[in-house]
Amino acid sequence: MVEIALMAVGVLVLLLTLGVPLPYCFGGGLMVMYFVGDVTMKGNMLWGFQQLGNPVLLAIPLFVLAGTVMSQSGIAGSLLNFVNAFIGHVRGGLGVVAAVSCAIIGAISGSGLTGIAAIGPLLIPEMEKRGYPREYATALVANSSILGLLIPPSVTMIVYGWVTDTSILACFLATAGPGLLVMLNFAVVNLILSRKFPLKLDAKPATNELLSEVGRRGIKAGPALLMPIIVLGGIYGGIMTPTEAAAVAVIYAIPVGFLIYKGLRLSNFLGAGMEAATAIGTIMLMILFSMILSQMFVMESIPQELVAGIFQITENKVLLLVLINVLLFLVGMVVNDITAIILIAPLLLPLMEAIGISPVQFAAIMGVNTAMGGVTPPYASILYLGARIGDVKVTKVIRPAMVLIITGYVPVVFLTSFWPDLSLFLPKLFGY
Repeated sequence: MVEIALMAVGVLVLLLTLGVPLPYCFGGGLMVMYFVGDVTMKGNMLWGFQQLGNPVLLAIPLFVLAGTVMSQSGIAGSLLNFVNAFIGHVRGGLGVVAAVSCAIIGAISGSGLTGIAAIGPLLIPEMEKRGYPREYATALVANSSILGLLIPPSVTMIVYGWVTDTSILACFLATAGPGLLVMLNFAVVNLILSRKFPLKLDAKPATNELLSEVGRRGIKAGPALLMPIIVLGGIYGGIMTPTEAAAVAVIYAIPVGFLIYKGLRLSNFLGAGMEAATAIGTIMLMILFSMILSQMFVMESIPQELVAGIFQITENKVLLLVLINVLLFLVGMVVNDITAIILIAPLLLPLMEAIGISPVQFAAIMGVNTAMGGVTPPYASILYLGARIGDVKVTKVIRPAMVLIITGYVPVVFLTSFWPDLSLFLPKLFGY
């Protein structure tokens, strides 16, 4: 039966390579399982639609809507100005602002696309004006945007917790450590790389001037800074579920955008709603088809056969973790993060548990690998969006993006796999 699964995945990858829309790609894989495998389509379709009614999944469209509203509202701009007050005068400081700002936005929206959509139009032109190469500025902001997939709350971790029956709060906490470490790495790598750029720096302000400016911008950014406090505090304080927190984020962002920052108007608010509806429709349809394909794999006992087959190759834990990371990286290069998790997590989880990796640590391993796929061609949706927003050719962005990935991201991937405390410290602290 593994041969049938490989055939289905082969058809899926082939259709993706040909540029066929994602739902149809999964439809091709489903057809292989239906005609060649011993599964029924009607029962699986009914099961799939039943699963889409799970209240947990309601958090996904709500977080997507919160992210699109935030992109239009002026919230991102106020956060950017506040963070820039601290280190904007330091050589390379504007690049550090990009990484930190995207992490904060990730703590609000749960999406990797929101950071580049909200920060890119503001920061990329400013970085170029200050002496950064435009392709480097675009690559840095795009790579920093993947922090939205790691800094909780994260849409991908909601999906992972749902498909593996793991605590979603524990999954949120598991990716927080790796996400903060990626942010730190990007900041340090940027400070090193920026030494060779002819940057234009502001004069260093006096201490009293700096404190005054930080205070002034902090007051203006106060309503925006309250968003992650409300969302994360509500979730981890046990006051709200992730779904309720996502709803609160939307309810909070709308009046703040209209009345305080005044970036929202009726025209762009409706546009943000249409953009969110399009994204949500695509995501939910993709979840449906990929979930049905994954269920078909389970019905054909593919996970058990996969575990047995891999153990015939080697039982060495270190080698297995390396192979699994390579597999996840390759999968992330051809499909998006949600698809990869729905398709791969149920297959690999029995193997991970067999070698002593907990479902919570595996959440972090899958999270960092699939997030990296968002900026790694050929899929690289976040990188392509960044190139469009930055108005620069993708071919020019790829090189600086790869430098940031290799130096700032890959080390965290392996640390997450081989240093369990990086992902398990916070879940254990909260009793998971």
